[in-house]
Amino acid sequence: MAFASVTTSSDRPTSGLPADALEQRFASLKAQGRKALVCYLTAGHPSPDVSVALLRAVAEAGADVIELGVPFSDPMADGPVIQASSQRALDHGFTFDRTLDLVREAALDVPVVLFSYLNPIFAAGANALQRAADAGVRGILITDLPVGADPKLERWLSDGPLSYVRLVAPTTPAARMAEIGLNGRGFVYLISRMGVTGMRDDLPPDLAETMARLRASTTLPVCVGFGISRPEQARAVADLADGVVVGSALVQAADRDGIDGAASLVRALRAGLDAR
Repeated sequence: MAFASVTTSSDRPTSGLPADALEQRFASLKAQGRKALVCYLTAGHPSPDVSVALLRAVAEAGADVIELGVPFSDPMADGPVIQASSQRALDHGFTFDRTLDLVREAALDVPVVLFSYLNPIFAAGANALQRAADAGVRGILITDLPVGADPKLERWLSDGPLSYVRLVAPTTPAARMAEIGLNGRGFVYLISRMGVTGMRDDLPPDLAETMARLRASTTLPVCVGFGISRPEQARAVADLADGVVVGSALVQAADRDGIDGAASLVRALRAGLDAR
């Protein structure tokens, strides 16, 4: 893959939101003393016809950022709920470019971060990041590209028109946390526990210690995901972090109870965060 030239800081993608909308959202929340609610949805799930309305409903219900999963055939880091949603979207013919069409049509007033494995982005071509920015995407998170694994590819992502959100695990050493913080933008996504995505009954006992190490390594906002599904969990995590990420519970609510069920969960989570 030959990498195309990247967008310069003076270039502005064609979208209603500014290029640095993700950074602006976290700065605004900090100024208000509020915590971010980051909501994950899979593009094309539960169906292509419903997906646009679901995105809009989740944004209107209180999401500050939406992570939009690019369907992939081998989502190794995801649990059964998100795996099933990805497969359903693939069965409907959803691709990287159809995901961008979805973002363009939804025209959300909250920042959208593409949540993807490397393969779909790599296969989309050298101008994939610019096409995403032009469609209205403002950030990208790659689940299977550890820091230092491919410096050239990492530079393509970090120097591109999208805020490159990096992942940190509980086992990540402090030196690597610092490197991730220096090379990321928007926020850092802290995986609360090892394993795959999915709902859990309790929070990891070492979360506060992991957060302390990460805070000492970066000045970027930190959002915590993996296992958060209830308002009281979100509230407890928000006491430590700048935001929470909710995925499997939201995908399951959309699957089981439709748009209204998903929106209801988002409102409950939003109320839990704001009640701190």
